[in-house]
Amino acid sequence: MLRIVLSVIAGFFSWIIVWFGSEKVLSALWPEWFGAQQRAFELALTEGGQFNPDTKFLLTHCVCGAIASLIAGLLAALVAGKNRRAPLFLGFLLLAFGLLKAVMSWQHVPIWYHVVFTALLLPMAILGGKLLKTTT
Repeated sequence: MLRIVLSVIAGFFSWIIVWFGSEKVLSALWPEWFGAQQRAFELALTEGGQFNPDTKFLLTHCVCGAIASLIAGLLAALVAGKNRRAPLFLGFLLLAFGLLKAVMSWQHVPIWYHVVFTALLLPMAILGGKLLKTTT
């Protein structure tokens, strides 16, 4: 049981590192496009106001979230060892935080983004766990 808990924690923290790391890298690579959109979004969340996101920006966030979930599920499976349910539990945790993120940013981005981003979290975490071939 402790191993499952540790694997979910490790997967969750890896998701956070990959997510924020990808935001920082993309902001550094494309400061006028991605960085400006990211700053405008953060400003809208903290100070209110309008945010008019670029569709490519939102799709990039969906892809980054899917990749982060895949990596997190893989790490959770690696830490959990033979227990194959760890990526599932991680996926539900990511889903809960995805729903929280959707509630916090509901008024700033289109509904399709909330649906796509949140819907990818659980299956990608499970898929990440399946990438690791464990012997039973």
